[in-house]
Amino acid sequence: MAGSSFGTIFRITTWGETHGAGVGVVVDGCPAGLALCEEDIQEYLDRRKPGQSRYTTQRKEGDKVSILSGVFEGKTTGTPISMVVYNENQRSKDYSNIMDIYRPGHADYTYDMKYGFRDYRGGGRSSGRETIGRVAAGAVAAKLLKELGIHISSYAKVIAGIGICQQNFDEKEIWKNPFYMPDADAAAKVQERAEQAMKELDSVGGIIECVITGVKPGIGDPAFDKLSAQLGKAVLSIGAVKGFEIGDGFGTAFARGSQNNDEFAMKDGEITKITNHSGGVLGGISDGSPIIFRAAVKPTPSIARTQNTVNKDGQDVEIKIRGRHDPMIVPRAVVVVESMAAITILDGILKNMSATLENVKKIYE
Repeated sequence: MAGSSFGTIFRITTWGETHGAGVGVVVDGCPAGLALCEEDIQEYLDRRKPGQSRYTTQRKEGDKVSILSGVFEGKTTGTPISMVVYNENQRSKDYSNIMDIYRPGHADYTYDMKYGFRDYRGGGRSSGRETIGRVAAGAVAAKLLKELGIHISSYAKVIAGIGICQQNFDEKEIWKNPFYMPDADAAAKVQERAEQAMKELDSVGGIIECVITGVKPGIGDPAFDKLSAQLGKAVLSIGAVKGFEIGDGFGTAFARGSQNNDEFAMKDGEITKITNHSGGVLGGISDGSPIIFRAAVKPTPSIARTQNTVNKDGQDVEIKIRGRHDPMIVPRAVVVVESMAAITILDGILKNMSATLENVKKIYE
């Protein structure tokens, strides 16, 4: 299987299956000298682990990370950082009834068509549990970005059709409700909507917004490696994400050029933008404004109500999925989106160090 790696200089490779021995990641290209310990990684993993509330899967996993290499005496050595989280609470028997049946909304059919074989125990590599490696790597990237004064904030903007109100926006509120929403009123409404969906044996989706501040102008490469394109690839590679937009995104299709253009002005001796419809990226390169993008997350495909499907023998059958599944993916996906953003931004910064001869001389000297 190809396609398990992402990044150019800061490059990650995730591995493992949801019902295998464990899942993990190898991080290449992290500079030496970064203070790093397992607690730094665990802080991020705790945000995505199951069982945090009744609105996430009740699979009981501690998701405790172990750093196997790349760190010595509390600092990165510059060599590959390998991290693992062992699986402790698999219930593969929950999936025995679907071993020959294609679940609607899952990758069962496409994996079978591609490989002629699939790991039906929770989906194998197509499971959301694969994102543990992404989050562990993202924690490393985020800590390094913090050294550069770059901050990333991600939160649920919309869940089950209920959106936050900007007037009620409170970043501290993100950590006070199980939905990671920065609006307490919206979170209360989502709770009611989620309870109703659960009673109906159904699930809900939503939108995650990510805001990155402190990125200087000049990050990203023209043509195929635009910063916006790299962010899009990073976020769309998350299994549950079905849409991506940056800045005003699809809203630009309904605007005029005079409305969409961000005019420039001088402020405190520096060039700034009066507005930020571009979402902090112009021509695929960061412009110094906050980078703002959104990801559309689909409803959890594993639902307990009866659905129609087919089996490997080409017979029409019904399926009722058993097991422990998230009524919604959005809350646990927030940190995954944030992690992929951190990995992408850091990789772009490291690549940018060779963009000019002056930069090369500074580094070499």
